[in-house]
Amino acid sequence: MQVWPGKAYPLGATYDGAGVNFALFSEVATQVELCLIDDDLNEERIVLPEVDGFVWHAYLPGIQPGQRYGFRVHGPYAPELGHRCNPSKLLLDPYAKAIDGQISSHPSLYSYHYGDPKRGLNTLDSLPHTMYSVVVNPFFDWGQDRHPRHEYHESVIYEAHVKGLTRTHPDIPEEIRGTYAALAHPVTIEHLTDLGITAIELMPVHQFVQDTMLQDKGLSNYWGYNTIGFLAPHNDYAAYGSRGEQVLEFKSMVKALHAADIEVILDVVYNHTAEGNHLGPTLAFKGIDNASYYRLVPGAENHYYDTTGTGNSLLMRNPHVLQLVMDSLRYWVDEMHVDGFRFDLAATLARQFHEVDRLSAFFDLVQQDPIVSQTKLIAEPWDVGDGGYQVGNFPPLWTEWNGKYRDTVRDYWRGQTHTLGEFASRITGSSDLYAHSGRKPIASINFITAHDGFTLRDLVSYNDKHNEANLEGNQDGESHNRSWNCGVEGPTDDPQVNELRARQQRNLLTTLMLSQGVPMLSHGDEMGRTQLGNNNVYCQDNDLSWMDWDLDEEQENLLGFTRRLIAIRRGHPVFQRRRFFAGSADHGGESAMGDIAWLTPDGEHMTEQDWVAGDAQSVMVFLNGQAIPEPDNRGDRIVGDSFLILFNGSDADRAFELPDESYGKGWVIEIDTAATIVDPGEHAPESALKVVNRSVVVLRCRKDKPTPPPAGVSGTVES
Repeated sequence: MQVWPGKAYPLGATYDGAGVNFALFSEVATQVELCLIDDDLNEERIVLPEVDGFVWHAYLPGIQPGQRYGFRVHGPYAPELGHRCNPSKLLLDPYAKAIDGQISSHPSLYSYHYGDPKRGLNTLDSLPHTMYSVVVNPFFDWGQDRHPRHEYHESVIYEAHVKGLTRTHPDIPEEIRGTYAALAHPVTIEHLTDLGITAIELMPVHQFVQDTMLQDKGLSNYWGYNTIGFLAPHNDYAAYGSRGEQVLEFKSMVKALHAADIEVILDVVYNHTAEGNHLGPTLAFKGIDNASYYRLVPGAENHYYDTTGTGNSLLMRNPHVLQLVMDSLRYWVDEMHVDGFRFDLAATLARQFHEVDRLSAFFDLVQQDPIVSQTKLIAEPWDVGDGGYQVGNFPPLWTEWNGKYRDTVRDYWRGQTHTLGEFASRITGSSDLYAHSGRKPIASINFITAHDGFTLRDLVSYNDKHNEANLEGNQDGESHNRSWNCGVEGPTDDPQVNELRARQQRNLLTTLMLSQGVPMLSHGDEMGRTQLGNNNVYCQDNDLSWMDWDLDEEQENLLGFTRRLIAIRRGHPVFQRRRFFAGSADHGGESAMGDIAWLTPDGEHMTEQDWVAGDAQSVMVFLNGQAIPEPDNRGDRIVGDSFLILFNGSDADRAFELPDESYGKGWVIEIDTAATIVDPGEHAPESALKVVNRSVVVLRCRKDKPTPPPAGVSGTVES
C-alpha cells in the first residue's frame, strides 16, 4: 500500500475525499503501527513513517469512510515507572470519530495475566476481543440548521437517557426504539414540545465500554459514565449501523431537535476513562502513553491517583490531554452542532495537583476559546477527592448543578428541621452561593432529582433503597432517603397515602418550576416514573430503568400538571429573572413597592425570629411583576403579572391572610397542589384562604385578561 508522510495535525483519522491522514500522539513510543482491519478481522500493519512533536503520522491515499483501524504502540513496559506499552494490544484512536464493536470479557484485553498479576507481561493478541476505530465521512447536509440559543433564564432543561426515553414507546417503530433516530421521531419531539422544555440534556453519548465485571454478572453499563471515545457517538444507540452511520444518525437527531427549537446538551465525562486502575484493561490511553494521559501516584507510578471513584483520573495539566478535551468539545459544537455540555465530576477537571483550583488551565482554556465559551457550560461541582465539594466556586462563565437547592427543598417538604431563610435563598436563586463572584441566579441549575438517585415518585414513596437487582448486597447508592411521613413503604392501595404522595410530587415540581434559576427535570418525573425503589440503576438496562409510556389516570394528571407549571413559568417574566431580587419590603405605594416580600401566614412581614425558627413550615412570598429591573431585547422595561405563593409544609391545614390591596386588588388561583380541579375563584385583599397541609397555592394578581403562555407551549393559564 502506498504511504505518504502526511501531517501531524489534525490528530486522528481525517478523510479528505481522496484518502485519510492518520496522526497519533505518543511521547513514550519508539514505533507506532497503524493496523487496517477488514471484515474477517485480518489486519494490515503499516509503520507510521514520520514523527513531529511526538505525533506519529502518515497519509494513505484510497482509504475510504467505513474503514476500521487501530494502533499498536511499541515502547517501554515498566509499570513501576508509569509506562505500559504493549504492542500485542490493538489500541483505539483517542480521536476516533466512530467506534465499531464492544469489548468482551477476555484475558487478552489485559497487559498482565488476569488472576496472576505477578506472572509478567501478557502478550495475547487483543484484536479479536476489542473495539475498532472507524474512518468517517465528515460531510453532512445541515440545511438551515441553527443553534436555538435560548437564554439561561428562559431555559427549562430535561435530563434524559437516549435509550431509556424511547425504548418502550408504542408509537415509535420497534426497530429504532432506544436510538438517536427514536429521539428524532415526531412523537418524541411532540412530547418534549408539549411539555415545554427548551433543552434536552443527554446522559453520556460518548462511546463507552461495557465493564467486564458487569458482563460477568449478566448486567450492563446503562448510564454510560465509562467513556473510551471522546469524539465518537456511542454505537449501541445507532439504529442503522456502527461503521460511521452513528455519526450521521446523531447529526440528524440534532437537526430534528433544533427544528423544534430544542437545544441539545451533552453530559460529558472527561475526568476519567474506561481503562480503570492498574488492574483494568488496556484499550487505548494506557498503551499509547500511560504517564501522559493519567495522574499517577508519585513514587508509586504503577498506581493511579483517583478522585472519581472509578479507578483513574485524567492528567489535566498535561497539554496533550488538555488539547484532547478542547478538541473534543469544539468538535461536538462545530461538527455535531450541540449547544452545551454538563461536565461530570467537574471538580476533577480543576485539580492540577491535589487541590481544586478554580483557575486551573482547563478553565482558562475554556474561557478564552471563542467556540466553547459561547455554549452552555454546566458543572457537576464535586468529586470524591478531598475538598471536592465546590458548589458556588466555579468561574463566572459556568453554571452549576445546585446540590444545596436539592437538599434544602427536599428537607422542607419532608418536614426536616431547617430554617426558612435557607429555603428562601434557594428558591430565589441562591445569592449566598453566587452573588459574591458576580454571578446571577442563572448560575444555579435547580433540580430535585437526577439520574443518580430516586425518581421523583420513588423519592416520596420509599424511605429505604431497594437495589438488590444490582447484585451488590444493596450496599450501593445513597444510604437512605429519610422519612416522607407517608406511612407505607412502596406501592400501596391506601388512597390517603397515594394522594399524599401525588401531592408531594406536585409540591416538589411546583417549587422547582417557580424558583429563580434554571430548572432541570429528570425524564419521566413528569409522569410518575418508578424504579421500584432502586436509586442506582446504573447497571439496569431493562424495564426497571426505561420509561413506561402506558400511563394510568394519576400519571396522565401529573403530566398535564407539569405541562401547566412549565407554561406558567415560561409565560411570566417574574419567574425568569436574570438578576437577584433586591428584597425591599417597602410598600408605601405601588411606585415604592419592592420586587419581593416575605410574609407570615398572618400576612405580616417576616421577622428575624421567623426566619431562624427551625420548626417554621409556612411562608408566603409576594413576587412583584411590575418591578423587574431589566429590559428586554427592544430596550423596553419588562412588566408582567404579580404572584403570591403560599407554602404550607406543615402537617396541619393553615389559614393564610392575603396582604392588603397595595400588593394587588384581587387574586385568582393558578395552582393548588391539593386540588384535583382548581377553581380560580376571586380572592380579595386581606381575605383568608385555607391552604391544605403539605401543599402550595399559587395566586396571580387578577387582570381583565390572562397572560397567555409563550408560543409553542401547550396548556392554558386560566383567569
